[in-house]
Amino acid sequence: MTTGATGTLDEAYQRLHVTGPEFDGWLSNHGPMAAEAMVRRGYAGNVHRWLDAYMRRLEEFPRGTAAIGEDWQEALGDPRRVADWTAYFRREVTAQPWRAVLGTWWPRLLPGVAAAATHGVIRVGHAARALLEDGDDAVHVTELAHGLAYWAARWQPVPGAAEGYRRPAAGPAVPAAGDAPAPSAADALAAVPRIADQSGGVRERLGRLVGLPGWPAALTAPVIPAAPAEIRSWLTDLADAATVRYLSYGHGNAVMLVHSATAPGAVLRTLPALDIELWAPSLAASWAAAAALTAVYAPAVPAARAGLPGPPAGTQPAEDAFARAVDHGDEHVIKFADTAVDVYARTGDVDALAAVIRAADLIGR
Repeated sequence: MTTGATGTLDEAYQRLHVTGPEFDGWLSNHGPMAAEAMVRRGYAGNVHRWLDAYMRRLEEFPRGTAAIGEDWQEALGDPRRVADWTAYFRREVTAQPWRAVLGTWWPRLLPGVAAAATHGVIRVGHAARALLEDGDDAVHVTELAHGLAYWAARWQPVPGAAEGYRRPAAGPAVPAAGDAPAPSAADALAAVPRIADQSGGVRERLGRLVGLPGWPAALTAPVIPAAPAEIRSWLTDLADAATVRYLSYGHGNAVMLVHSATAPGAVLRTLPALDIELWAPSLAASWAAAAALTAVYAPAVPAARAGLPGPPAGTQPAEDAFARAVDHGDEHVIKFADTAVDVYARTGDVDALAAVIRAADLIGR
């Protein structure tokens, strides 16, 4: 990325760091994530104009209450302490390299991957990509601190998933005679059960997973590989499958189901900054997040059976898909397009780009 584009992202971060990570009570501030995606895709010139409109919705950064230190576990998952967490992580990334801070806190935060409907890990993923691609820019490092703080303050586990983070890597599945092979990411997502009562916010919905028949089996369906290349491959397949599935199931909740793809995509982007021993639990957490969002938001029937129009006719260049997202303006559409363009680059599957059009149609400007 050019020096000018990096400077634009720094300016955007600085504007956003005086605003809170949430607004209207609980909605996540997507400004840093959308700005990073636009800059990364060559739309740095659109960032400040987009922020001029978006920031009218945001609130001032909250006041702190008390410093976080050795008692950090008591503050984990307490959204009232987000300013305290931000001050803590800003100190941490000033005192030591950002990779060291990330390496210490990633395994502590990973079991709470559902934080703010996965926005914690997504914001960290965007910040990590910016640092990996632009270098150790000081303002980028500050954005990582803000992302980690938001994740810590909203830390929330996926019900039933705790064992998955401690489960040792099993290596490639070698089924016994007569056993079915381990499912692919697409097959595992297709087999996730749905909660019957799809009302209320994400916390209420996640709570209903505890008694959902088939949920424990769904959580343990994937075989977590041992080899780093296989871990990356399965995580990539998960982001790809969740993106394409949006085309058929995004109408269940157009905004929330975006994150079933962008959360594993964010983890995938962070892997190069993590020690390899953290890759397997990262895959387990990504699966738990994507499966949980599917279970609590995906509809029972696909778009074709729900009476929605079919996918857009003809092929569309990836550049046009992202341009349409920027023109649309919604932060979720922009983030989803950012992920979908990567999926299309890996797979050549035009349904990934069609899913962007679906999101733009379903989500209001």
